Formats: sequence, structure tokens, C-alpha cells
Amino acid sequence: MTIYNVTGIINFAQGEFAMLGAMVLVSLGPLGLPLPVGVAVAVAAVALMGGLVERLTVHPARRASPVTLIIITIGVDIAVRGIALLAWGTDPYPLPAFTAGPPLRVGGAIITRQGVWILGTTALILAFLYVFFEHTYPGKTLRACAINPLSARLSGIRPDRMSLLAFALSAGLGAVAGIVIAPLTLVSYDMGLSLGLRGFVAAIMGGLVNPAGAVAGALLLAIIENLAAGIFRAAYKETAAFVVLFLILFFRPQGIFGRAGRGGL
Repeated sequence: MTIYNVTGIINFAQGEFAMLGAMVLVSLGPLGLPLPVGVAVAVAAVALMGGLVERLTVHPARRASPVTLIIITIGVDIAVRGIALLAWGTDPYPLPAFTAGPPLRVGGAIITRQGVWILGTTALILAFLYVFFEHTYPGKTLRACAINPLSARLSGIRPDRMSLLAFALSAGLGAVAGIVIAPLTLVSYDMGLSLGLRGFVAAIMGGLVNPAGAVAGALLLAIIENLAAGIFRAAYKETAAFVVLFLILFFRPQGIFGRAGRGGL
């Protein structure tokens, strides 16, 4: 979403950043690092990878059409997944839950302890993004590029550098998401495809430029998927995301919580 706001590019490789975050943390396991240190190293490494992806693929083609840039991100997605396959193989890896113990009962609902971590991390990320975009100079320059790239250039802001920052920031946040989600599943080289699909659908539901709307869209999508799995079969859980995507694009392409209008790179 940050990348789209600044550059106008829908980054289809975002799910692979989540996969890389979880994979890097799993690879750091034998070193015996404390969890916070391991998470920090994994997130920093993936943020660096995001910056390299932008410099090596998107930046050289920055004057190309948006469709070309989107195709580039699809190519990056395929390439990163292939490299992960060669590096880690096809076997899934377990990642222990951050907090051991039985699930918690909240009212009539049951939530795992890792689910609490996911909700808490989501709230912290939203708070971080608000502070970053509203009260820091880099965040304000990113917003300026998103609102009016031409005025940003005339003010001395370089949109190409903001594109680099946007990719690095999005990659780091994607790594955090992959790390907190991984204990509920098994970490594998192809987990980014499913996470990327769900993230894209949630972003579309939120209107692509609304972080809070994307979170609401993700919660709504999760409810729809679980209902589909309960009413029909678990195999239809993945299908539900595609159905929701088609319905949103057909009936309300600006998203449930979206608004029209944005600038380009």
C-alpha cells in the first residue's frame, strides 16, 4: 500500500517479503539468538532486500508504463520464490509460537496466544505508520510524493529516493507480518503466494490507499473465508478470496472503504 501510494505500482512481490522474513528467522534459529534480536535481524535483512529489489528492477524502468512495472513485480515474485526454493527446499519448517500455552477464551470466542500477538502487532504497526506519516520528515516526504509528485520535485524531494524508502519500508513490514503469522502455519518457500493474494484482496477492499481500511478488509476477508470453509469445505477457503476480489472489482472497484484519486511517480 505504501508502495502504491508513492509510485503507483501494485507490488505483487509483497507476499514474498513476508515469506523471506519467516524463512530468515527460521534460518537464524540454530544461532540461539533471543527472539527480539532474531526478529530485528530478519526484518532488517528483508528491508535491505526490498531496497535492492527496487534499485535493481523498478528503478531502471521507472519511466516505463505502470503495466510494465506491475509485470516486473510479478517477475520479481516468481524469481524470489524460485531462489527460496533453491535455498530452503520444499520441506516446510516449523516456527514456535512466541508465547506457549493453551488458547484463550474471550467471551464466547477462542483465540490462540499467537493470534493475540498478531492483533497486537497489527495495532502497533498501524500506530507506527500513523506517527511515521504524520510526525516524521521521511513520512511527510512520502506523503508529498503520493499527493503531488510534481510539487514534491519542485520542493526538492526526489521521488526516486522515496520509492526506495517505500520498498524498503514495505518489505520490512511484510517481514514482520510473515514472522507473526508463521507460528500458526508451517514456513515454506511458497507461503508468500497465499499471503500476497490475501493481502492484495484486503488492500483492494480497503481502497489501496487506506491502511485502516485494509485492516478492516483483512478482518472481513478472514470471516468470509472461515464461513466458506465451515459451510462448504476447507478447500473452498482459498476460492473465497478470489470470489471476493472479483465481486469488489465488479461492483465497487474503489474498494469498500476507498476513495478516488492519487498521484503517480
